[in-house]
Amino acid sequence: MNLPNKLTLLRFCLVPVFLLFIYLAMPLNYMIALIVFIIASATDALDGHIARKHNLITDFGKFLDPLADKVLVISALVVLVDLKIMSAIPLIIIITREFMVSGLRLVVADEGVVVPAGIWGKLKTAFTMVTIIVALLWLSITNDFAFNMSSTGKIIDIIILILIWISTILTVISGLIYLKAFWKYIDTDK
Repeated sequence: MNLPNKLTLLRFCLVPVFLLFIYLAMPLNYMIALIVFIIASATDALDGHIARKHNLITDFGKFLDPLADKVLVISALVVLVDLKIMSAIPLIIIITREFMVSGLRLVVADEGVVVPAGIWGKLKTAFTMVTIIVALLWLSITNDFAFNMSSTGKIIDIIILILIWISTILTVISGLIYLKAFWKYIDTDK
């Protein structure tokens, strides 16, 4: 197994560590969870960079990398819903897109085609990860460090809400682009 695939597997392994610290009642738990999430997110950029630079792209990596991203991002978004930082509506939209793209990957796999992550998929993943980092940072500031910034807090809550909806819109756009690109494999009327 090459280094990029090991980094992808590491991302999977960091998800339960992230969840543990989010819910563990201890000092600085949100800050530690934030750091774990940042490290996991960094493995996404790092594994792809190494794979392209050293020609280590594999079908295993093409399959596993987007799956690791989905597990990490959806886990974090579920946490944000659970902690009342965001509504379940964007989460449902995002999960619907992920099921659609995963189903599409399964259909085209029967044709011997591997659906790699496209630029829109990468953009939505990166933007969503940044959004989650901002939300976790705010969670840490307000809880771990007990800062009470009521007027500023409302503005930051609105910024986080806007970022979440931008992530959701990017998710829908990337899903539609995947659907359009691989429609010929699912359009059985032709």
